[in-house]
Amino acid sequence: MQNVLADRELLESLAPEVEANLARHIDIAAEWQPHDYVPWDEGRNFVFLGGTDWEAAQSELSEVAKTALTVSVLIADNLPSYHREIGKYLRIGPWWRWVGRWTAEENRHEILIRNYLMVTRAVDPVALERLRMKHMTDNYTRPAMHLIDVLAEWAFEERAAAVRHRNTEALGENPVVTAISARLAADDELQAVFYANLVSAALDLTPDQAVRAIADRIADFHVPVAVLADGRTSDEVLAEAGIYDSAREPELVFKPLLEEWKIFTRTDFGDEGKKAVAELEHLRG
Repeated sequence: MQNVLADRELLESLAPEVEANLARHIDIAAEWQPHDYVPWDEGRNFVFLGGTDWEAAQSELSEVAKTALTVSVLIADNLPSYHREIGKYLRIGPWWRWVGRWTAEENRHEILIRNYLMVTRAVDPVALERLRMKHMTDNYTRPAMHLIDVLAEWAFEERAAAVRHRNTEALGENPVVTAISARLAADDELQAVFYANLVSAALDLTPDQAVRAIADRIADFHVPVAVLADGRTSDEVLAEAGIYDSAREPELVFKPLLEEWKIFTRTDFGDEGKKAVAELEHLRG
């Protein structure tokens, strides 16, 4: 029977992997500036500063693009707030440096999308702000997770975000939205690699414990959902448009990572690990 490692032991054992992956991430990540993607010359004041307030006719985006970008604001805004959860664990050395880097990157995404939506008057700014405030206040309801659960969760979260942004890019909504979506997807993909690499290292260190965390996080996985003005939910709209369909998560989010981690071909699982693998059997192939 394999030993179960405490989070403190895992933090210390995985720290060299964090250091190496943080250096790789910084070396590969492209430098870009949020302000470059915002068409500032389209902006004008709202009533508070003597201008005109938002009206639906001012928006030139499709409903699908508006929903996709609104969901991206909520997720990018709230991912750094999960700092409350991961900050309880990742307070030392390279772990803490990664948390700072990742939080800054996600915050940059939110700044870019929100600025674009406000300047172009693509969505109702009051409704968006109310939704954002509610989401930030109420939405974090997951139970506390152990370290490997956190790493697996964010590997899935970032891969899902990349899928969503690549599909938004493929809409061809307009050149700016396409460029924004491509830029965010590239960041998401690179962040997903960071977390996936750490999960891989955890699998080598404590296979049963790691695959148990992977199975648990897949069973509980869900993306944030917003209720729209017409009563529909964002996941319904995005699924209909082919932007993000939770029914395709096994194919697009889970299976690629399970294959990368060699979950179904590893030979180092004990009895407990084999039980977790059995729960994932429906995702094989």
